[in-house]
Amino acid sequence: MRERGWRRLGLVLLALLVVLTAGGPAWSRDASTAFITVDGRRLFRVEAANDYSAEARVEGINRALAELVRSDRPARIEVERRNNLPVISVDGQTLLTVTARDTPEWRTREEQAEDWRLRLEAAVAEGRRERRPEVVERRLAWAAAVFVAALLLQWGLLAVRRRLPRERRRWALVRLGLGVLQVSLWLTAAGFVAEGFPASRVWIRNLLNAVGDSLTAPFLPLGDRSYSLLDAIILISLFVALFRLVAVLQGVLRGRVLRHTGISLGAQEAIVFLLRYGLLLLGSMVLLQLWGLDLSSLTLFAGVLGVGVGLGLQGITKNFVSGLVIMFERPIQVGDFVEIGDLEGTVKQVNLRSTQVVTLDAISIIVPNSEFLESRVVNWSHGSPISRLHLPVGVAYGSDPQAVRTALVEACEDQPDVLKQPPPRVFFTGFGDSSLDFELLAWISQPMRQYEIRSDLNFRIEAALRRHGITIPFPQRDLHLRDGALPIELPQELSEALRLWIGRGGGESTPPESIP
Repeated sequence: MRERGWRRLGLVLLALLVVLTAGGPAWSRDASTAFITVDGRRLFRVEAANDYSAEARVEGINRALAELVRSDRPARIEVERRNNLPVISVDGQTLLTVTARDTPEWRTREEQAEDWRLRLEAAVAEGRRERRPEVVERRLAWAAAVFVAALLLQWGLLAVRRRLPRERRRWALVRLGLGVLQVSLWLTAAGFVAEGFPASRVWIRNLLNAVGDSLTAPFLPLGDRSYSLLDAIILISLFVALFRLVAVLQGVLRGRVLRHTGISLGAQEAIVFLLRYGLLLLGSMVLLQLWGLDLSSLTLFAGVLGVGVGLGLQGITKNFVSGLVIMFERPIQVGDFVEIGDLEGTVKQVNLRSTQVVTLDAISIIVPNSEFLESRVVNWSHGSPISRLHLPVGVAYGSDPQAVRTALVEACEDQPDVLKQPPPRVFFTGFGDSSLDFELLAWISQPMRQYEIRSDLNFRIEAALRRHGITIPFPQRDLHLRDGALPIELPQELSEALRLWIGRGGGESTPPESIP
């Protein structure tokens, strides 16, 4: 019985995983974004702009790109600047305007437009190449080979499945796995073949979009929101998995734990009963809340349970819960270089109540976990440790800007900590009071050594500028006298003293107002 229960639980979890995997992309679809596609291939995502939705923006662009790929005329895709915005044009006709919402924070609009232009050129060239007769013939032969290989594998799986003993139940899961493998084999083969031809790729993409739209279309209004068919399927699957999981835990508790405690059978059943319905109640509340139903009527019950802990142990409880959130959500991890307030350092240990951070001065700081959730934290290592350094440089007026750019790039060439890709870039940022202002942008992969790398680059920049004969200016001010004299206003007492002194010397007194 226990083996059968475990098998049923495995089947339920497998079905739930399939549902979540198949429905994930459509379920998480964001209506504020849409993809630019060429022959069914997604190139990049664009955002809604002003009064235009994302779908409205990409509809005409995708249609124009499809016509461009099917035509034989040469296509000139360029980036122009119109109304202070970078615009991607095809043969002078506007295709796409790159807005601030389309651009990530670590890029400029011009960089984003150039990247998209390169993707569009490559996609158009690839689409035209795929339509050549020799390419089509070669891919047809490749598709035939894929189907022959799939057929041979299918025969092999069928042979293995026939040899399995049918009278033993323990082989049922193996037979089910072989059946799933056979279906997956043909689906994979069909997917590989369809990806080789533009028409089939577009058809599959449209089919997936239609299925996703049908699954995510709201049809069941409850409260302030409506739920889709996919929401209902996921909720039902989660409840089935919850009931099966509780049943398995109930069997394990009854057969392997309570049996060896020596308590009476009635007490065992009471414990199992309380555990089963307590878990079902708690799990149902969690699932319904995650599904979006308003359970505000139960907030009083939850508040009564939390009053005892909340009154006396507010700080400890807050840090304890914050530690659990950090451990499961993992916004920071051991080894991350973080910046919180005026503190910078490497995370050495994450505990339930506090986190140990070692600063650049090798000083250990114990930070309460709640500060990582309640304040702004800069995690230089989150996702990717690659970050960009900004080094402003000012040179004297009269310097050659091209020579300045060459010198700044040379300063990065032999620096082992500066990444080659993306390459360092130099921007002419403006005209200062005493200097021409430039900014060197360099990418690094060790943010905890950013001050050391910045210092080394400054040394190299100074040497490179001196080698090219470029001067770093200092602030200067010029004072111009209009009449060639500087008028000075003296206090009345000093003026009287000067008049008396001049009179005693036998000279004629001079009015203080005319003293230059």
